Amino acid sequence: MVIEDKMDSNVTEQQSLWDMDPTWTTTILLVPCVVVLTAGFFYLYGAIINLLSKTSVRNKVVVITDALSGLGKECAAVFHKGGARLILCGQSWEKLEELADELANVSDPTATFPPKLVLLDFGDMDSMPEAIAEILECYGCLDILIFNSSMKVKAPAQSLSLEMDKLLMDNNYFGPITLAKGVLPSMISRRSGHLILVNSIQGKIAVPFRTTYAASKHAVQAFFDSLRAEVEEYSISVSTINHTFISRSASEMTPSKSLWSLLYTKKPLGVSPDEVAAEIVKTLNNKRKEVLIAPSLPKMAIYARSFFPNVFFAVIAAGVNNSASSEKM
Repeated sequence: MVIEDKMDSNVTEQQSLWDMDPTWTTTILLVPCVVVLTAGFFYLYGAIINLLSKTSVRNKVVVITDALSGLGKECAAVFHKGGARLILCGQSWEKLEELADELANVSDPTATFPPKLVLLDFGDMDSMPEAIAEILECYGCLDILIFNSSMKVKAPAQSLSLEMDKLLMDNNYFGPITLAKGVLPSMISRRSGHLILVNSIQGKIAVPFRTTYAASKHAVQAFFDSLRAEVEEYSISVSTINHTFISRSASEMTPSKSLWSLLYTKKPLGVSPDEVAAEIVKTLNNKRKEVLIAPSLPKMAIYARSFFPNVFFAVIAAGVNNSASSEKM
């Protein structure tokens, strides 16, 4: 009897708690609703991106440079699925063929076009005229050109040879602008086209130990910013998308304790290829001239560089000193 009385009293106390605090009931009901709504939002977002990619690139001739990179493959998959007439460019013919086979194996042949392949190496400027001619011969014209390739080097300025400086400039500046100049006459004659430069945030802000890399990114950014105004009268759009860095896998990333490293990191693994690909699709639709994919701190650094340069330079120098001290320890 005593045990039964205690159990009855516990049940009574629990019931009284529910009766006295209705917020518990509201909270328990809200949690699954929030989960369902969040899942629904991401599903709807994915569906919209998928729809936009199909409507914006269907039957369009799309050229992707460095299609063998993580971002290049992601863009190739998105645009191929959307029904674009792809021209995939890269330095390895075997790997380009493998990529084309992968796309063909996961697509509906009645709704997609087999990609055309072109060997393109921005580091070999002598081969550029032939590569440009081959790109134009694929379909006789092109609608969208995505400049995706990039060469990265991290080292003190005095340790980089002039040959390495030239190679960086060829890959990150002279190569892309040569390709742009080569296809512009075709776009101008048709009075249509969209050039998209996928560029590092270091096209807007420079950090230590990346002197030539930052210089090449600043140069190509300035070229496309200038070009935008020149070709607007021909209904040609020019967009630049600046990102922190594109991640590939957690194993390739090592944590950095330097202060200035925070200026170009978005999160532990940077920006994923699918995030950038989604931004490219949106840019094709809204034709935004400039897109910055970065968290608040790098954005603040860009503004600080413009309005408070001395403060910015002091923070950068402190970061280098802190990094040097850490290495000595």
